[in-house]
This record gives sequence, C-alpha cells and structure tokens, in this order.
Amino acid sequence: MADLPTHTIVFEILTRLPAKDVGRSKSVCKQWYALLSTQDFVRIHCSRSVVSSNQRVLLIDDLTCSVRPIISNNNDYGPSSIVTFPFHHQNNDVSILSHLNGLLCVCLNHTYELLLWNPTTTAFKRFSTPDSHGFYINNFDAIGLYVDADDDYKVLHIKRRSGVLGVYVYSREVDSWRNIPFITRQEYLSPYFNWSAGTFCGGTLYFTVCECWIGGTNVVICFDVNSEQFKEISFPPVPSNGMVQGVLVNVKNVLHMFASTGMFEMTIDLWTLQGDYWIKVLSCPPIPPISFSLWCDITHYVTNGNWFVMTKLGKLFIIEMDMKPFECFYPVSWFRGFKGAVFVQTIVSPSI
Repeated sequence: MADLPTHTIVFEILTRLPAKDVGRSKSVCKQWYALLSTQDFVRIHCSRSVVSSNQRVLLIDDLTCSVRPIISNNNDYGPSSIVTFPFHHQNNDVSILSHLNGLLCVCLNHTYELLLWNPTTTAFKRFSTPDSHGFYINNFDAIGLYVDADDDYKVLHIKRRSGVLGVYVYSREVDSWRNIPFITRQEYLSPYFNWSAGTFCGGTLYFTVCECWIGGTNVVICFDVNSEQFKEISFPPVPSNGMVQGVLVNVKNVLHMFASTGMFEMTIDLWTLQGDYWIKVLSCPPIPPISFSLWCDITHYVTNGNWFVMTKLGKLFIIEMDMKPFECFYPVSWFRGFKGAVFVQTIVSPSI
C-alpha cells in the first residue's frame, strides 16, 4: 500500500465514491482509514457529492421516519426506506431546523435540545449545555447552519425571549458556544414577526423576517459568517394585499427566493439577489386555490427547465420554464412544521 500514489489516483477515485461506500472502505487498511478521515478528503468528497443522485428527501410523521430518493426521470419521490433515529426521542417528536452538506440540525421537541445528525452515517452530536445554550423554542428562535473560511461547521442560534434578543454561535471544532452582538429593530423581536431558518449562500446566512399580518413588514437579515456582522436588506417588491411567504434557496452559490403572495389564489415569483437588490427571474401563472394546510407545507424544486411545487404528498403543480441553468434539484425544504428536509448523502461528521 505504501507504494500506491495515495494523493493522486487513489484519492481521486475514493472522493467519487458514494458516502456509504466510503464508510465501508475505511475497513480496507489503516492507510485508507487515515486517508478517508482527513478533513481534506471529507471536504473534497462533499463538494463532489452535490449531484441529484445523492439527494434524498427525509420525511417524518407520527409513526415513521423515512428517506426517499428523488427520481430524476419523472421528478417525483422514489420508494421509501425506514430510518431509525440513533438518539432518544418521543413518538418521532423531532424537528428538522436546518441542513447543510449532509448534516441536519435537529430539535428534540420534548426536551428542546439541539443536535447535529448525519442520517447517512447515523452519527450525531448533542450540543446543548447545562448553562442553557443549545435549547430551541419554536416560533421564538431561529437557526442557521454554516461553514466558515476555516472549514469549521457552526450553528447560529437567534433567541427571542420576552423582548430580549440573544445571538450565539456554536463551533463544531471547539465544541462550545459564545455570544456575539446583534442590534436590530425592536419590533423584529416581537412574536408577531416570523423568522425563517437561515439559508447559507456565498459566505452569508440569510433569514427572512416577515410580519404575520396582511400588508405587514417583510425584510431579509444577512449574517456574514466570517466577519460576524449583520445587515438588513429589502424584500423583493411583491404585492402586499394578501399573505406573503418568502422562501430562500441557494442555487449554485447564488441566492434565490420563491415569493408567494395571495389569499385564495397564490402567485409565485422566482427572484435572484444581485448585490443587495432582487431581480425577478420569472413568474408563474396564478396557482388554483389549494388548502391553507398544503400551502404551509410547500417545497419547491427547480431542475432542467421545470419548476415543481410539491408537498410531502407529492407534486401539486409543474411550471415549465424557458431557462435550463440547473443540472440537479435545488430544494427549498420549507416543510412548515419542520417535519422534513432535503439533504445530500455525505460523510461530513457532526463532531471532530
């Protein structure tokens, strides 16, 4: 084995293996185990795993947790495989708050604890602490998962407690929390404003902050993950005469937003962020009336010239586009109710 060109041929081959095959390859010999455990290998393997064949949909209901492939031929969900949670839970009372590079940030609703979980490798890491860090309260908190310039995976936790804002960062590398300053408008701390989960794109975490009233205020809060500075940018100029829902997605490291507006009929526009300004990419025709419960459960996929509006039940609508810049699925895993996620199968570990 010592004579093999480890950092050339072997390295190139192994970084292209599926995640589960990499796990099995670790048992070949000590040299391979050491190679496959390096951060460089994990990082390059992860970058080569972002293809449609490695994407999975994870869905949680009252009885089961299942993982389904996305079938590229008919753009639908494939057969499900049952997944067993590797951590203690109560009746599948688990919420998926954020996801990045195969890692899911999970809340155990019966204890409010946060943890990182890789459903492909089954590895997980609790990062709640006795001094009250890492406990999540739905409708009051916001979570964003990101990786910084030093390849350290981190969690940004925005807490709203009785009109007081606290912002904390967890580092996977040092396995600890710290507080960072954040000054924002006092009204955004109100429970009448809904904060989305953070979407990581181009070194920045983006959150939509939307007032719960018709015609209310809607903004986007940006967090530069390297300077750890916040700023506010405007929402796309969408009509405010109905309900407004802005859902963010990273498409090839460019931020996009699916902006839904309306009451009994819904209009969805796709916008892209250029600098601090939104440019409309396309509009779809008004979608026929659908139940509010389905609207709150919508996920969007864009792939190869088609735009799919879906829920956990499957496809609702297909919208044909004249543009075909997308080589694989780019999901907005809104899944309101936090009962699902779209993730890429990787070997990224929740702990060092």
